[in-house]
Amino acid sequence: MPGQNVYSVGEITAYLKARFAEDALLSDVWLSGEVSNFKQHTSGHCYLTLKDANASIRAVIWRTTAQRLTLPRDGDAVTAHGYISVYEAQGVYQLYVDDIRAAGAGRLWLEFERLRGRLEAEGLFSPERKRPLPARPERLGVVTSATGAALRDILRTLASRYPLVDVLLAPAVVQGEQGPPTIVAALALLNRWSAEREPLDAIILARGGGSIEELWAFNDERVARAIVASAVPVVTGVGHETDFTIADFAADQRAATPTAAAALVTPDGREIAADVAALRSAAAQQLAQQLAAARQNLEHLAHRVRRAAPDRIHARRQRVHGIQLQMAALDVNRVLSRGYAIITRPDGAVVASVGQVSPGDAIRARLADGSFDATVTS
Repeated sequence: MPGQNVYSVGEITAYLKARFAEDALLSDVWLSGEVSNFKQHTSGHCYLTLKDANASIRAVIWRTTAQRLTLPRDGDAVTAHGYISVYEAQGVYQLYVDDIRAAGAGRLWLEFERLRGRLEAEGLFSPERKRPLPARPERLGVVTSATGAALRDILRTLASRYPLVDVLLAPAVVQGEQGPPTIVAALALLNRWSAEREPLDAIILARGGGSIEELWAFNDERVARAIVASAVPVVTGVGHETDFTIADFAADQRAATPTAAAALVTPDGREIAADVAALRSAAAQQLAQQLAAARQNLEHLAHRVRRAAPDRIHARRQRVHGIQLQMAALDVNRVLSRGYAIITRPDGAVVASVGQVSPGDAIRARLADGSFDATVTS
């Protein structure tokens, strides 16, 4: 190393940046490629990757430039103009775009639109095929990577919202060529489990965000048909808010993210607890009102009984006294004591008229203090 110059990373990076700036080709260049990983920051700046079959380059569109351009989306084939320079903080070169023009929808997006149109024409995305989700699920299936962030997000959301639900995971590869067959196999496995062992209320098919290439497994026709064929309702939560896949169109319901999918298939336990508390309070209030009304009615009846009892007793006594007087007035001995007599024949028949006796008939007269026998003479 003696006699040789030693440069810092910053110095050599600055040197490279200067060489880029001096190059006429790099200072005024048109590039063609397919857009990938397009993101617009909250600042308004846009970041993307331009790629072809052999290479890729990072690109930046500053906010002031982005405001006057029609911004591309992932999969678009474009022609972009600008200059290439070194981003010293990361030691990478990138294209600083001042103009970008669409060169077509891009191979992947053309393929996407072609498949979507064909499946839609078959009726696979028809609203009539969509099934409702149960309000209170007992058991959910999940198809995603066993080690991905999507699974952690789903489990965390379920635990916080509705910990009563059971979860059955069918792991799948969610990116690359192995994605579609493993997703189809996982859906089939969960459907067999639901039919033969424990019924599932819904299946969540999910993965985190990514580029169109990373999400392409969910744009596979085999996956779409497996979703439609599922006997268990399928909810997708693939990528971010702006990501839409063929699987989303085929699913019974689509959520923007894995977290949103978990929230979509479950009620909020806190809301349920609040509803139960409100129902309990309403029931207690209604019971208290019914008890108060019953108590008031009972007190009213008791008052009526207390008020009516003396009157009824007095009326009954008066009636008994009247009966006693009637019985006393009809007493035979009292009648006889007033000088009357009861005349009977020897056989005991009462003589009520003089026409019932003749001279010579034997009769008996009963008086108040005794009786005597007599013979009719005339």
